Amino acid sequence: MGRTVTVATCALNQWALDFDGNLERILKSVEIAKCKGARYRLGPELEICGYGCSDHYFESDMLLHSFQALAKLLESPVTQDIICDVGMPVMHRNVRYNCRVIFLNKKILLIRPKMALANTGNYREMRWFTPWNRSRQVEDYFLPRMIQEITNQESVPFGDAVLATLDTCIGTEICEELWTPNSPHIEMGIDGVEIFTNSSASHHVLRKAHMRVDLVNSAMTKNGGIYILANQKGCDGDRLYYDGCAMISVNGATVAQGLQFSLDAVEVLVATLDLEDVRSYRAEISSRNLAASKVTPYCRIKVNFALSRSDDISTPTTEPIQWRYHSPEEEISLGPACWLWDYLRRSGQGGFLLPLSGGVDSSATACIVYSMCLQVCSAVLNGNQDVLNDVRKIVNNEAYAPKDPQEFCRHILTTCYMASENSSQNTYDRAKSLAEQIGSYHININIDGVVKAVWGIFSAVTGRLPQYHVCGGTSRENLALQNVQARIRMVFAYLFAQLCLWTRGIPGGLLVLGTTNVDESLQGYFTKYDCSSADINPIGGISKNDLRSFIQYCLENFHLTALESIISAPPTAELEPLKEGQVAQTDEEDMGMTYAELSVYGKLRKIAKAGPYSMFCKLITMWKDICSPKEVASKVKHFFRTYSVNRHKMTVLTPSYHAANYSPDDNRFDLRPFLYNSSWSWQFRCIDEQVSKLESHEVNSKTEHVV
Repeated sequence: MGRTVTVATCALNQWALDFDGNLERILKSVEIAKCKGARYRLGPELEICGYGCSDHYFESDMLLHSFQALAKLLESPVTQDIICDVGMPVMHRNVRYNCRVIFLNKKILLIRPKMALANTGNYREMRWFTPWNRSRQVEDYFLPRMIQEITNQESVPFGDAVLATLDTCIGTEICEELWTPNSPHIEMGIDGVEIFTNSSASHHVLRKAHMRVDLVNSAMTKNGGIYILANQKGCDGDRLYYDGCAMISVNGATVAQGLQFSLDAVEVLVATLDLEDVRSYRAEISSRNLAASKVTPYCRIKVNFALSRSDDISTPTTEPIQWRYHSPEEEISLGPACWLWDYLRRSGQGGFLLPLSGGVDSSATACIVYSMCLQVCSAVLNGNQDVLNDVRKIVNNEAYAPKDPQEFCRHILTTCYMASENSSQNTYDRAKSLAEQIGSYHININIDGVVKAVWGIFSAVTGRLPQYHVCGGTSRENLALQNVQARIRMVFAYLFAQLCLWTRGIPGGLLVLGTTNVDESLQGYFTKYDCSSADINPIGGISKNDLRSFIQYCLENFHLTALESIISAPPTAELEPLKEGQVAQTDEEDMGMTYAELSVYGKLRKIAKAGPYSMFCKLITMWKDICSPKEVASKVKHFFRTYSVNRHKMTVLTPSYHAANYSPDDNRFDLRPFLYNSSWSWQFRCIDEQVSKLESHEVNSKTEHVV
């Protein structure tokens, strides 16, 4: 009797609407799975079309091309003699569903629609799909003629069912269903399902990886069983990086772990597992067995196929492993770097241009590009031909092979220090030193001539010339003078991005990298249409505190000694006049709050969903040892005033790598008005009333104590 089953899961770097490339990667994963002896292959969510197709899901072309790709899969010799589980959109009775299509030897066994749609944060599945709400019910789905001609099936089961093979029972979950309070695996497990599959499109967020692993392992610890999870990997066309981490778990123990960050387009995990381990584990869970006696059964689709072999008595099984998590600093080093690589190779551009100011933010961005170069060189050294082909396409040289990260960095990264009369020698030296150590092609520009020309035109037209605050000017004059410098830097950044390679006799253009962190975006501490305006921003979802920790990590692990002076210097925009050659302007003084405070405000506003009054109520407890209620009220009011006045800037925020759950990204993650009543009169009045009550209570308490 067969008892060991060999199953495969994968992480694929799919690309929205890239049907050719997606099909190629699916077939490659099936081929690898079969070569490793697997009898069941699971792929990521919506892998045929790519997950991030957004409003393209409304198009009839999407359904047509998905079925065309499915036809290719059904016909391929590669997909024979293995159960293939693929994801695609399907329309049933004029309703679009996010589905798994499970097939074997040119026969579709089941189309399983998603029952719980992801509809929070970056996810908008309810916009494009409808959940299947008919638990344990199955209908006939009439196949398109192009599929009927291959399968010789007029209709196939569509709905909430499980597969009964000759040796076990397999149930399906799709991404969000694992995260719901009443996940399908609970009832399926009670009904005798032994193998659970989950096809995901789960994106990276700092410090999140353990949540997925804990959910899978805790589910199997409670109910017993084999859990197989597949996930998409890479940038498929927007702000998200899908972070792999495919896994296989048995009875709560991980037996296979996929990479979270990798340049490999196809990663396949295979495990051989003993079904009797599941059965014996469940045997002594009496509460489960009692529940099984009264469970409503699932429709079982009988499959004349076994995942095990009759002569498997001596087949070794896969042993449990300890999951290895990355530190947050490692995640910053690897995740945005992989995202940048996908964006660069798929954009058709020749590299990046980075305005390098010598501060923490632009230096962190430079370090992320350097980390990308490290990963590319490592992949090429390990024989990744796909990466090498992309490298040669980017540098426009069919014979090129990167020798080391610094040498490759010079090919694909141009850094640019744009000095004005307000720039210090210290930041000039820091930028120059870091550029030398990472190997970038570095240029220096002085923008004073253009700045003065702009003010000359303004003065000629108006007869007035604004002054900096230190020279007697008003706050409005001071800010306008700073903004002109910042915006001219953006113009220069795009000019050099378009023509820098041309001046060196190299074809192509460069992608401009932005360097605004998530805290500055939240508070609006940047000039609209300055160097924060770029093509993409790898640090736009990362806090200042995390970036400082990342800089320290790079100093210790990449041995970039130039970072020592960068991390010790106070953050500054260098847009106001120097004082005796030294920087007089600092970011935190300009903002009226620290970066640490900004991070707290951001998490309370977005994650804790706190308005001004609720934030005040939480902070008087959190900060009771360092601030009085009146001081807390003042801080909260100042934050909400500056946040609301500057919220309009979020509408033009550069597309940024999503890494924080308190990101203020206005595109799809943090949907808010951009024209506020910044007085917050009602909300602030509630705060003031509460402050008065607290102060009165404190006075009364002191009086009673004296008496």
